[in-house]
Amino acid sequence: MSDDTNLRRTPLYDAHVALGAKMVPFAGWEMPVQYPAGILKEHKAVREDVGIFDVSHMGEFEITGPDRLAFANRITCNDVNALAAGGVQYSALLSEQGTIVDDCTVYRFDDKVMIVVNAANIAKDWAHVTAQKHGANVQLRNTSDDVGLLALQGPNAERLLQTVTPVRLADIGYYHFATGPVAGVTCVISRTGYTGEDGFELYCPASGTRTIWDALTGPGKATPIGLGARDSLRLEMGYALYGNDIDDSTTPLEAGLAWIVKLDKPGGFTGDPVLKRQKKEGLPRRLVGFRMEGKAFPRHGYPVYAEGRQVDLVRSGTMSPSLGYAIGTAYLPASASKVGTRFEVECRGEKLPAVVVKKPFWEKGSVRK
Repeated sequence: MSDDTNLRRTPLYDAHVALGAKMVPFAGWEMPVQYPAGILKEHKAVREDVGIFDVSHMGEFEITGPDRLAFANRITCNDVNALAAGGVQYSALLSEQGTIVDDCTVYRFDDKVMIVVNAANIAKDWAHVTAQKHGANVQLRNTSDDVGLLALQGPNAERLLQTVTPVRLADIGYYHFATGPVAGVTCVISRTGYTGEDGFELYCPASGTRTIWDALTGPGKATPIGLGARDSLRLEMGYALYGNDIDDSTTPLEAGLAWIVKLDKPGGFTGDPVLKRQKKEGLPRRLVGFRMEGKAFPRHGYPVYAEGRQVDLVRSGTMSPSLGYAIGTAYLPASASKVGTRFEVECRGEKLPAVVVKKPFWEKGSVRK
């Protein structure tokens, strides 16, 4: 248990402690890294049944006013105008240098736009967004403290959630949302997630978070999931983690996120001249997925060598519970980034072989090897 009194706590802190969770500092918050059953069982619960995550530490910004769509389009790299009301898109906030201030999700409502950002970056992102208002006819609100957020993930997520809401969940498509009561609490019910499984993210008033948690947990319901399994689940899918795989020194093109960069959208966006130039000139490096060829565990920060020199550090690494071998990510020179290319990772002073593999690392139907 951390004794850092400066750490913030979500509305579910007492629930986590009561369940015996191991609490750790994360992005300025005291969060559960795992529960007594352990990370492997939590990971398996999400892949095979249903798990629930407390992600109330995430940040939410609201944009209202006549220019809300144009403003949101200018500060993010994806095309907000391509969204209909009820739609969600993955995107990023970029610097003038084309690097990633944060990755985010954008929600289009009839009367507002909501941008969801990472917990560690809320203050930085808010300063970045408000600095770009430039006289736009919009009102900006940082609603992060008012919003609770739960993620219900796994093949049985819809079945369980349907027992506590009258909203017809089958009608909510992937990366779409609806609004309605969950256990009597008004929510934005979003068919999104960070695990590669079917599931929902539930945005609600902070005061209602515990009510929803209690309705979805207990015998025969969702397994509580901590940060440890959240990380192994997202890495198996090759999903980027800010501060590891992407940061303010990487561009979305280098990170393999060209699919969220709309260089031809009208009006442009912050950082687009740099990305246009980078695309024209070619990428110097690419974020790749790799697997270790032996039994070594590639931890974040281990040196990576290719073409006879150190080229990066391991960005993310884990022993994949679903696949049974070690996987990771790193930036390699573009010339060494093709699938099948071999390079080395220094693990505890020893350079060990690794090979570039296709992402996602794990897909439905994958088998342990």
